[in-house]
Amino acid sequence: MKVTVVGAGAVGATCADNIARRELAHEVVLLDIKEGISEGKSLDMLQASTLLDCDVKLTGSTNDYSKTAGSDVVVVTSGLPRKPGMTREELIGINAGIVKGVTQNILQHSPDAIFIIISNPMDTMTYLALKASGLPKNRIIGLGGALDSARFKTYLSLAMNCSPNDIQASVIGGHGDTTMIPLTRLATKGGVPVNHFLDDETLKKVAADTMVGGATLTGLIGTSAWYAPGAAGAYMVEAIVRDQKRVIPSCVLLEGEYGQSDICLGVPVVLGRNGWEEIIDYKLNDEEQAAFNKSADAVRNMNNVLSTLEI
Repeated sequence: MKVTVVGAGAVGATCADNIARRELAHEVVLLDIKEGISEGKSLDMLQASTLLDCDVKLTGSTNDYSKTAGSDVVVVTSGLPRKPGMTREELIGINAGIVKGVTQNILQHSPDAIFIIISNPMDTMTYLALKASGLPKNRIIGLGGALDSARFKTYLSLAMNCSPNDIQASVIGGHGDTTMIPLTRLATKGGVPVNHFLDDETLKKVAADTMVGGATLTGLIGTSAWYAPGAAGAYMVEAIVRDQKRVIPSCVLLEGEYGQSDICLGVPVVLGRNGWEEIIDYKLNDEEQAAFNKSADAVRNMNNVLSTLEI
């Protein structure tokens, strides 16, 4: 199994490091456009592996896509990171050309690869990668829901003073501060609905904190987060390469599911060796469906920007 991570910034390097530590592939390739960055970080990880008892071939490459040949899974993190005060929408003009170019270059050497898109604005970049690649829909997957759900579980565990591992909770919709939908009604702790432990006011605050989870970290750190996004990418890679059939909220193409079509949006899907293999229907109530439709409208407005770009 071979996995390539495109973009050796904080998110990409963290993702590659998680993949290597968990030995999810026999080879991990880290590629970046900036001279020496991917080679240096790969060498650093390789040296760390001697202390961590993991045995993975780590390769760094400066814009040499031939070294990615034969990749089974490719994680795309490249693009400009979000800065304080910048919305994901503002990134689209810059990152669209980058993601399209990366996708096409990868396919020249790895025509059977499954893509995980992390680059922001993630929903639109996932849609762009699908259209630019011409690949079957199951092989293009956006990360958002996995990361947002992890943040949702974190805030729920803090509110209940319990282990996040006891919590099942999902976030669907767009990967944006105003478009994601934490499904409070369906969240459970040890199989018991969380509203048995938390009042409505607390649950609303948890949902609100989840929705601005990325912006909160950007404000504190000064740039986009990387530990959780990188770990989320590796989590999805693991589900694919180990054929776990794990249900993970992910951004995928909808063709009538959840009442939407011709859009990539976060919904619960089964991830396995073939990419995403099935969309799970959560049977949204009227309020949740209305929120999902509103989220789709916002993402579609971003997607419409693609037609105005010369890429």
